[in-house]
Amino acid sequence: MPELPEVETVVRGLRPKLEGQRLRQVEQRRPDLRFPFPENFAQRLTGRRVEHIGRRAKYMLLHLDDGQVLLCHLGMSGRMVIVERGRGGTRLPLDRHDHVIFTTEAGTEIRFNDVRRFGIMDLIAAEALEAHPLLRALGPEPLSNDFNGPTLAAALKGKRTPIKAALLNQQVVAGLGNIYVCEALFFAGLSPRRLAYTVQGNRAEKLAAAVRQVLARAIEAGGSSLRDYVQANGELGYFQHEWSVYGREDETCRTCGAPVKRLVQSGRSTFYCPACQR
Repeated sequence: MPELPEVETVVRGLRPKLEGQRLRQVEQRRPDLRFPFPENFAQRLTGRRVEHIGRRAKYMLLHLDDGQVLLCHLGMSGRMVIVERGRGGTRLPLDRHDHVIFTTEAGTEIRFNDVRRFGIMDLIAAEALEAHPLLRALGPEPLSNDFNGPTLAAALKGKRTPIKAALLNQQVVAGLGNIYVCEALFFAGLSPRRLAYTVQGNRAEKLAAAVRQVLARAIEAGGSSLRDYVQANGELGYFQHEWSVYGREDETCRTCGAPVKRLVQSGRSTFYCPACQR
């Protein structure tokens, strides 16, 4: 599933093509994704101008000129693909998994393609956004000024779960997933087995800084491309070539030379260096 850097990369790719543009046509080609589309979904979007595109955790937020917000989640395989008209204005063929097509006044198409149909789209009044069930319990954005060592320490205080599980809890910090938690724990020098409540003081400061560092590097590199993920312009991200531990079981640690290990926590693979992380 795309994590925060992948979603941020897509948001940044969509802004030049959508912000300030009116949606001339919206095509809804099936009744649902993970959940049914809102009633009159396409009609409510057609003719609206996109004022701003933002992000909250792993959700894209398209703010419209009538006070609505289009909330989008890519799910496990969703992609927002920018498609320009061919020579002579001809439309390029649709894929069978292009479920929603947004066409701007400039003629650009943004196609939401989702093979597994685990994506989400919803329309929300802007004033009700923070109370939406998918957003209201989210923790701070890790790249915002609200996220720092003391904030993280306070969220972890009293938690007797492993720090890996705590960081995947979206109420502790929003948007983190398996890849970047593994990477952040490596750069902070913390074992994924360490109990969350022990990450206080300097440990929390180092971990908060590592989270920000790893996410910033991944966004700069265009996100980590797994099997289904591509950026809005169709290009793959490259951060996977910089992974320090994730997916590198039995390979040598780039810091100390010890073999990278894998363990399973809550049904998910965790990669770490037993020599560097304590």
